Formats: sequence, C-alpha cells, structure tokens
Amino acid sequence: MIAPPRSAVLLLLPLLALAAAPAHGAKPLYLSCGTTGNFTANSTYGANLNTLLTSVVAAANATTVDYGFYNLSAGGSPDETVNAIALCRGDVGVANCRSCLNDSAPKIARRCPRQKEAIICYDYCMLRYSNRSIFGVMETSPAFKRWNNKNVTNNVNKFNQVLRNLMDGLRDRAVSGNSTRKFAVGNATAPNFLTLFGLLQCTPDLSQQDCNGCLVRAISRIPPCCNQKKGGRVIFPSCNIRFEVYPFFDASAYESPPSPPQSPVSPPPPPSNNTSIKGKDTNSDRIALIITIPAVGLALLIAGILCICLRSRRMKKNLEAVPVDEIRNAESLQYDLNTIRAATNDFSDANKLGQGGFGTVYKGTLANGQVIAVKRLSADSRQGDQEFKNEVLLVARLQHRNLVRLLEMNPKISDFGTARLFVVDQTQDATSRVVGTYGYMAPEYAMHGLFSVKSDVFSFGVLLLEIISGQKSSRFRNGDTTEDLLGYAWRSWREGTPLNLIDPSLANGSRTEMLRCIHVGLLCVQEVEVDRPTMGAMVLMLSSHSTALPLPSRPGFILPSIPQSDIVSGAAVTHSNKCEDGQTQESVNEASITEPYPR
Repeated sequence: MIAPPRSAVLLLLPLLALAAAPAHGAKPLYLSCGTTGNFTANSTYGANLNTLLTSVVAAANATTVDYGFYNLSAGGSPDETVNAIALCRGDVGVANCRSCLNDSAPKIARRCPRQKEAIICYDYCMLRYSNRSIFGVMETSPAFKRWNNKNVTNNVNKFNQVLRNLMDGLRDRAVSGNSTRKFAVGNATAPNFLTLFGLLQCTPDLSQQDCNGCLVRAISRIPPCCNQKKGGRVIFPSCNIRFEVYPFFDASAYESPPSPPQSPVSPPPPPSNNTSIKGKDTNSDRIALIITIPAVGLALLIAGILCICLRSRRMKKNLEAVPVDEIRNAESLQYDLNTIRAATNDFSDANKLGQGGFGTVYKGTLANGQVIAVKRLSADSRQGDQEFKNEVLLVARLQHRNLVRLLEMNPKISDFGTARLFVVDQTQDATSRVVGTYGYMAPEYAMHGLFSVKSDVFSFGVLLLEIISGQKSSRFRNGDTTEDLLGYAWRSWREGTPLNLIDPSLANGSRTEMLRCIHVGLLCVQEVEVDRPTMGAMVLMLSSHSTALPLPSRPGFILPSIPQSDIVSGAAVTHSNKCEDGQTQESVNEASITEPYPR
C-alpha cells in the first residue's frame, strides 16, 4: 500500500479533527460517489480536494449571516481543478448550517476517498464537488426520493390538487429569489382537516429559468414516488422539494429572504460632560422634528395628488384620441395592403399558420427581415370590421405572457377566445353572445352562454383526441360512415376498441401512452362540467402512469352514426351502440427510488 505524501496528510488533519466534533444529530439522507473517474492517492487533484473541503468548512465557520450558500474552487489547470457547492436549507440558522457542513466535509472525504465527484445530502444541508464545471448549471441527476409511510385515505384527488397548487405557488416565489437565496415555504388547507406544508429550494447560482425548470421536474416526480402519501421529498443536485402534513421547517422561514449585507455601523460619538449643552441640543432636535415631519408629510400628500391628477388627465386624453371608427395606436394599421401582400407572398398557403372561425393567420417577413403574423378575415366571416378593429386595438394595448404582442413574435397562445372576458381570479361567467369555433366549444357555453375554466378543458380534450386520431373533429370520417369525433371515440371506448381511434401513423408509438391520452381526452369532454378534471389534474394524469384515472361519462354533442349513402339521399338512420363498461387498474410503484444516472 502506497503511503500518501506528507502534504496530503497535513491537509487531511483539519478534516479528521472535524470528524471528531459533535454531530448535528442527523444521518445523511443520501450519498453518491459519482461515476466520472478516480484520482490517485498522491495526486494534485486529491490535495486540491482536501484544501477545498477545508475551505468550505472554514467559510461556514467564519460567516455570521445565514445565507447558507458557498461555491468555491481549488486548482490551477483544468485536470487538477475541483469545484464545490455547499447549500444549507433556507430556514436553517447559522449554527445548524455550520454544524451540518462540519459533518458533511469529513464524511464525504471518508466515504468517497478516490472519486473525482461526490454528493452528500442531509436534512439541513447539501455538499457536492466535481472535476466538472457545476456553477450555474442545472443538474437533476442523481435523484433521491423519500416518502411518508402514511397514506391519504379520503378525498385523494382533492388532496393532490391542493398539493399541486401549493407547489406551483411556492415555485414562483422560490424562482423570484436573489443570488443569495432561492427558497420558499408555505402551507395550505387540505381535506380531512389536514394542513399541508411545503418547501422548495434551488441553489442560488441558477438562473430564474433554470431554477424554474429544475423545480418543475422535481414536482413532476411527486406522483410516481409519493402518490397518496402524506409526505414526500425529491432531491436533485440543483434543487429540492418537500411536503408534509406537519410543520417541518422553522416558522421564521415564512418571512421574506434576507436583504444584502449591511455596511458596518459606525460607533456612537463619545458622551458629552456638559449637561447644559446636551439639554439645549435635545430641545433643538425635538423642535426640528416637530416642524419637519408635518412639512414632509404635507409635501408628499400634495405630490401624490398631483401625480393622480396628471395620470387621470393623460388616460382621459389617450381615450379621447381614439375615435370609434379609427384606431390610431394600433401598429398593424401602419402597413398598407401591398406591404402585407409582399410579406406573406400574396397570402400564400405555404405561409399559412392556422385558421379560426373568423379568418386565417399567415406568417410574413417584412423587408427588414422582421417576422410577423397577419390575420386575414375570411369572406364569410360573421365578424364585422368594427369588431376586428376593436380586437386589434385590444391586442395592441394588452401585454400578457400568454398573448402574442403585435410586432415582438414570441407566440404562445394564438387565439385567446373567451379569456379576454374574464377578470383576475374569475373562474366562470355567462354571456349573451356566443363566439368561437363550433366543435371545440363546451356544450354549456354553446347552448347557454355559460363559460368557465372547464370550458377550456373541454376544448383541450377535443384537441387531444384530434391529435390521437389524426382527424378534425368537424370533418371526422370512419370508412363509409360519417359521425363526429367525440361520438366515435366514446363508442370505441364503450365497446372496448379504443385502438381503432389511433392514427395509423402512430402505430409504432407506445399504445399505453396513447390509450391514456384517449382516456384523459374523454374525461375532458364529459357533458357535465363538474366531472371534467382541472388543467392541473390533467398534467398529473399525463405525466404519471401510476395515477389511477376515473371512468369517463358520456361526452356532450354526440351525433348518431350516419352511413354515407343516407347522407347523400337526405335520410338519417340512427344506429344503436352496444355499451360495455370497463376499467383499467393501474399499479402504484411503492419501491424506494434512487436514480444515479439520467434516464
């Protein structure tokens, strides 16, 4: 056995001393020694690693501010450089953070003595090092999962929905953190008189986009590992999440993240021995405060009133500047018809992006290379010129992350339909004027003008069935028979032949996934709106194969199957459908899961 050089032994001494220090009362949740290769006992890499781990512990012991995040490097050349990240849980104080890292450094050195990469996770902290560049890089492997042994027995779907909403809300707060902390905790009321507590955290070196992506992946792992469980956690190298039905974090964590370090406080001036001068100064200061505070308050009040008046006048002027029959602020009207024709190659079908109930949208390219989208009203459109102008003005002034802004071309939703009728946090309403594309409209909206968030669920279900079948809902053909897509999908499901609905071009795909998509699609288009799942529940259904799906009920707007010959002759024959109920039972994976390699 080759003895290590004296320098390596000296560098190990601080770590061995720390190993004898009192532990913080916890065992490692997870430890992985990596697969990127090993280093020799007397190598420069090993010496740099020991120096780096000692530096992490020293930095934790020296700090007095509970940021709990450290990223350090040691080494000169790329082959010898070691990078390390240490992260304490956002609600953990300085003492517990220091104690956790004091345990982590010697244990990871002892358990992974020759590996170039390793990670160790405690309940209070995480420490990892690598010969790769890991700063600002989102990594979701290796992954560790653990769950509470107790199950949710009643109102499981409601519990899952509350959990999903809590996780999504905390995700937004954690992502919006700063470069010292991306962390959020919260609670929500769950069924059966339970309170659900959640915690989400990213390493602060991640960008907001990467932090969001890491947390989204972690949340998506909850159904496969922790379905119907009263608690669980998912740990990635770059982020981690946890939920329980009891408070497991410090209550002070509900407060906002700490502000940046403050500048040192100057010492107070020495006390004066002249009591008469001190009394005069005190009286003078008191008089100055009495005069200054009302004056400043009055000035702020006057300034606020002036700002409100000027803003109201400006808004009134802007509104009066737009006559009913003219839209001066809509940027799209700055282009003449010839320019639009040239940009879209005379509205060529090759540039066609899509078609709705009121017209067709084309992709165009201006002379300066800017890519635009052009909506052209169809000849038989029921939408008038004034309505079209109003829509253009609305889109021109409206800025929303899910809407296309006239002229930036960062498309997300190309037709927002009834979304513009809703106010903030509104979930349902009614209208006397039904607009939209038939075939995608929910029955309660098309027949009674009632719309809600479940109306969009219905439209999504139709779209999902269209993708699976490869046919349009309004022009569905089944051999010599013409019927609507929803009717055929429902009949195939009840007769136990849902595979007949699948587009032949998808024959090589996963039948299990396609059958699950058909199942979810039928749940979305159920006639009774309260029976349809929410969009959040659909994400769980489509992303997790361990979540049991309820049986769908009859969709709305089912037309009878009509032979093509009867349609030509003008007769309609109603055919009865044979009904059989069936249910697919899906199992839940109860195994402990650790993923050392990416899937």
